[in-house]
Amino acid sequence: MLHFGRWKLLTILLVVLAGALYTLPNLVPETVRYQINEADGSREPRGIWRYIPSSTINLGLDLQGGSYIVFEVDMNEVRTAQLESLAADVRQTLRNDPPLLPRSVAVVGEEVVVLMIREEQRDEAFERLRELNGPVTTELGQPGLAQMYDMQRDGDDPSAIRISVTDEQFTAIRQRTLSQSITVIRRRLDGLGTTDPTIARSGADRVMVQVPGADDPQEIIDLVGTQAALSFHLVDNTINPGPNGQARTPPGRTIYPVANTQPVQYLAVETRQLLTGENLTQSNVTQHPSYVGPVVGFRLDTQGALIFGDVTRNNRGRQFAIVLDNEIITAPRINEPILGGSGVIGGGYTYETASQLVILLNAGALPATLTPVEQRTVSASLGQDQIESGTLAIIIGFAAVIVFMLAAYGVFGIFSTLALLVNVVLILGGLSGLGMTLTLPGIAGIILTIGMAVDANVLIFERIREESRHGRTPANAIQAGYERALAAILDANITTFIAAAVLFMLGAGPVRGFAVTLGVGILTSVFTAFVFSRLLAVLWLRAFKPKSLPL
Repeated sequence: MLHFGRWKLLTILLVVLAGALYTLPNLVPETVRYQINEADGSREPRGIWRYIPSSTINLGLDLQGGSYIVFEVDMNEVRTAQLESLAADVRQTLRNDPPLLPRSVAVVGEEVVVLMIREEQRDEAFERLRELNGPVTTELGQPGLAQMYDMQRDGDDPSAIRISVTDEQFTAIRQRTLSQSITVIRRRLDGLGTTDPTIARSGADRVMVQVPGADDPQEIIDLVGTQAALSFHLVDNTINPGPNGQARTPPGRTIYPVANTQPVQYLAVETRQLLTGENLTQSNVTQHPSYVGPVVGFRLDTQGALIFGDVTRNNRGRQFAIVLDNEIITAPRINEPILGGSGVIGGGYTYETASQLVILLNAGALPATLTPVEQRTVSASLGQDQIESGTLAIIIGFAAVIVFMLAAYGVFGIFSTLALLVNVVLILGGLSGLGMTLTLPGIAGIILTIGMAVDANVLIFERIREESRHGRTPANAIQAGYERALAAILDANITTFIAAAVLFMLGAGPVRGFAVTLGVGILTSVFTAFVFSRLLAVLWLRAFKPKSLPL
């Protein structure tokens, strides 16, 4: 227990050195560590910072300020889309052999109403449509007890069948929509390079977004709130859309405005989507000899590449429109077959607008429209006040602990003080190295871990004092004290670490910030209290060889 071999000693020193190196960037200004390109905001480490860690602790919204936005998911749109999809499934089911011809299949209110041409076929159609029904699938992918649809024969109309979405099914759809929205939002913000944004549900149909360091909420709204529904269509040049795009079109044709045209121009396209954003596997900002400035390059999956190849092979000379959120962003003419499954989207983009489009395409489309219902900017000055208050609290608490440990345990109090200093360095280094975010509750977590580390030292030193009073030699007393205190220290810290892990998994925002610092602090506290302080005690024991312990 008191023997420290060469490799063990080297390992301890390397851990402490690593913590110090990862903590150091937090004490050095960014302009010293990085060469900042003012054109695009990119950073390159300079000097010695190319070879040692240069990243700092990320500060949360409550410490560095930023944007706080609450989006409302349009659940009416989700319900309508679900009913339209159900109506399409009904039509397809009735077309199956032998076909049952309905007079109409329409969405009426919150129902799909099926009217049969022949009343005597209603029962047969009803039994066939029951095949569409099934158990509600939960968010975890497990079937529930409730049914997806409520199907009834209309008592007043012998030819009518009414189908509605059950409350249980819509609840499951709502949960999936919120989860998908959060996933897409996170992908978009990650692509923007924001620092550890917080994205969480807020109520039944809202999503809360916190972006530290973002002082312009509108920029976040523009990025997050864009639908980004991408589709590919063939242009129908035989239809004149008119000056305002209000011309009547035959079935299967849709008129869309062309982006970046003054006055606004319109094109008629085939409504049928040849490809969608789901076929997109990758997009990036690139250059192309046919366009001036940056363009957006894209690559399709295997199925999309085959469809793209067939379309371009069979439609030479026609325009191929790429539609984003009901707006044609480009409509190039097909001059030759494109068989590689890749292409470019051009149209007067700047580097910033092209980069934003790439982020949207790579993140995918939102499942429903997001509307900002609350937005505010948190001042960085407020965060600075909180940092200063938290730092002052740490200093006062640390000083009080040092005074108590020195008064109670003398030279062993010095060991405890040095261990606490190393503990704080390791916590800050761990947060920097892992890219974690420090919040105001996180500062409280650091203060708590300092107290827990002191508690471990007190437990060890009291054990050593008891063994010394029973007549053991200083070496035996120190060894027995550390051995007998180990089980109690591990039990206390393991149970606390489990609680921190649960908070991290289930919490959000400040709660996770507290859990992060608490979890990291527990690991460093066990190391410094049981390993580092023991090393100091052993070195002191070997250097001074005391006859008795000053406890």
